[in-house]
Amino acid sequence: MRAISPHQAAIADIGIRHLRAFLVLAEQLSFTQAAASLHTTQPSLTRSIHRLEGALGARLFHRTTRSVRLSESGALLREELEELLPRLESALAPQYDIRTLRIGFNWLFPDELLQDTIAGFERAYGVAVDLVRRDERCAGLEEGAVQLAVLRGRQVARGLTTVRLTQEERVAAVARRSPLAHRGGIAWTELAEHPVLINTVSGATQLRDWPEEARPGKVTLCAGFTEWLELIAAGHGVGVAPHLVQHRNPHPGVRFIPLTGAPPMPLWLARPAAGAHPLALRFIERAATVVQAAAA
Repeated sequence: MRAISPHQAAIADIGIRHLRAFLVLAEQLSFTQAAASLHTTQPSLTRSIHRLEGALGARLFHRTTRSVRLSESGALLREELEELLPRLESALAPQYDIRTLRIGFNWLFPDELLQDTIAGFERAYGVAVDLVRRDERCAGLEEGAVQLAVLRGRQVARGLTTVRLTQEERVAAVARRSPLAHRGGIAWTELAEHPVLINTVSGATQLRDWPEEARPGKVTLCAGFTEWLELIAAGHGVGVAPHLVQHRNPHPGVRFIPLTGAPPMPLWLARPAAGAHPLALRFIERAATVVQAAAA
């Protein structure tokens, strides 16, 4: 029998948890944040990284008291593992691990965009896909209520890995008795001349979406989609939503009008940066492929 070299023996002692710890740290570049994401301690994370570096015989991070950055070897390893590790975890996971894949969304699910993905996924894996509406910032993802979430906006919460599916046009939401309700279109900068309602919990429009010199002078913050709709219907201000809302008619007292010159609204499919279920990873791959094919 061929003898195993010390290097091979060291590599054999490396487990998936060491590789996962490396990937999370490579993404967050903070031992404090990475340890929290992995539900472990900083000393334990440090030992995992040292063990991996020792087995590979290469420094993966350059560390100081103020910063953490990837070395050249670390960057190469991250590039390889980002593709290989999810496939390895998927291959090792029992197929009966999950029978229902839960996808969270805030208040408007892009069903036409993802319906082919959902139908094909259910046929391929024999798994039901449940859509869960959560009027929360991450649609239940941070609490573990869902395995995936559809999120909107230029910036999503830290600790999540996202795939950009597409971008949506924005429309203005105004009260039906407002003079604006009779308009065929409204300029983005003109909208800022009116009181603006911003949903701070699950909304995707923020003040920084306007140019600094043309931001709304009066802003009212509200805590959820239902409150946002009712305040608009009552004439307390105007709001901004993705164009999908035009086909849903969520409130009889609110009219939705196209906006010109508005920045597009990014639409993301998000998962936890660590501990994502293999079937959630497969759904993301399938969704990205279907959306790209539809856009071609």
